[in-house]
Amino acid sequence: MYRDRIRLASLQDKIMSAEDAAALIQDGMTVGMSGFTRAGDAKAVPLALAKRAETDPLQITLITGASLGNDTDKILAERHVLARRLPFQSDATLRRKINDGEVMFIDQHLGETAELLRGGQIAPVDVAVIEACAITETGGIVPTTSVGNSATFAMQARKIIVEINLNMPAALEGLHDVVLPASRPHRQPIPLTEVEQRIGLTYIPVDPARIAAIVITQHDDSPSNAAAPDDETRRIAGHLIGLLENEVKAGRLPPSLLPLQAGIGTIANAVLHGLADSPFHDLTMYSEVLQDSTIALLDAGKLRFASASSMTLSAPVYEHVLNNIEHYKSRLVLRPQEISNHPEVLRRLGPITINTALECDIYGNVNSTHVGGTHMMNGIGGSGDFARNAHLSVFVTKSVAKGGKISSIVPMVPHVDNAEHDVDILVTEHGLADLRGLAPRERARAIIDNCVDPAYRGMLQDYFERACARGGQTPHLLEEAFAMHLRYRDTGTMLPAPVAMPTRAAAPVTTAEPLAA
Repeated sequence: MYRDRIRLASLQDKIMSAEDAAALIQDGMTVGMSGFTRAGDAKAVPLALAKRAETDPLQITLITGASLGNDTDKILAERHVLARRLPFQSDATLRRKINDGEVMFIDQHLGETAELLRGGQIAPVDVAVIEACAITETGGIVPTTSVGNSATFAMQARKIIVEINLNMPAALEGLHDVVLPASRPHRQPIPLTEVEQRIGLTYIPVDPARIAAIVITQHDDSPSNAAAPDDETRRIAGHLIGLLENEVKAGRLPPSLLPLQAGIGTIANAVLHGLADSPFHDLTMYSEVLQDSTIALLDAGKLRFASASSMTLSAPVYEHVLNNIEHYKSRLVLRPQEISNHPEVLRRLGPITINTALECDIYGNVNSTHVGGTHMMNGIGGSGDFARNAHLSVFVTKSVAKGGKISSIVPMVPHVDNAEHDVDILVTEHGLADLRGLAPRERARAIIDNCVDPAYRGMLQDYFERACARGGQTPHLLEEAFAMHLRYRDTGTMLPAPVAMPTRAAAPVTTAEPLAA
């Protein structure tokens, strides 16, 4: 079976075990591995590398497209293989080691990593490990369910290890559109003017002499862990769809809208699911990741075409799509992530972008990455690439977390990933704040009135009014700006403690209590 997947006969002599291939990776190297949000990741060689590290310790810098599946980050972190990791991760074990300072994590805009490598601003890739469904007659590498940064890794690396995954259908060939910008300063425009266009190759072109090893694997991608829509995410979707309907009525959007983008995760995925029952039709998508909602919209006849850098699907949808890839292939394309996230292309196409906030403040600054301002969760991902260059930049979040103990809207975020200048719309289950054309004080009123949970609304309104009395373009009470975060740290809730009343049983203070109380 696998010899049919390696169409350049001279490369068949390069087939070896994962253990032998992993021996090509040495201590101190920079390794680029395929994989973008659990899709198309190398699966055998990294595990062999981790096994080797038990008796032959080594540390590497690992660069990927985004997060890896199959517990790869977890296993490499447990074996102390990772000295440095970029540009994104989502594994709990690795996260702990990052926050403990054991692994140096570099959080990057996902559209910039390849540019930094090309410009020599970060250490070049020594070895690339790329999952493929085939190798062409010229030695070209045909990716599987993601492209990510694989093309840049393969073109730069001194040695390339290819994992031919027999669980991936050979019919994936033709799904990809591989093109990369030239080096500066003589770069030409990217000639991508429509979502459906294909402007590159269906494989990653490499000198076959640099393919040092081929490993045969049979492993599926890890399934998406995004939860199904719930009542709150359906309400968020309803608020956003109402806004888009008004934009169409006002003539600012066509009935087919503009290309859609949604970040990975439960809330953004649920919002896209909501479009299945909307009046919009003939939709397109220009995004990083194709999720279950993408396939649902295709099957419902709502979505005409979708472009992204990976497919991250739940187990049943993954099986369905791969078994019917010929049916879907004419309406999907996977590109390198620096093309899917490229500012030039995004400004031209003008997408409606939907990304998730960890928390935001009353002026619209978004924290996407750091709990309490200090502890990394996953990374900024591509939200900044899209938000800065969108036609309409939307951030969504549930208004509270941890059963109401945390408000997702606070006076000041302790870490800013997406500044207020790049946030047009904020949506929670309670409502929508349209921030376009508003000054900071107007933005605060819109967010507090429409998006904040009632349990915290009076508290934030009181903070804002007292800050305004003190003055400023963006009013704040610096001595109270992080009081809610401090209260959660010290007591386990952002809500103020109940106080004893003089004539009756203890009752909670009003939500207009000063934040520092």
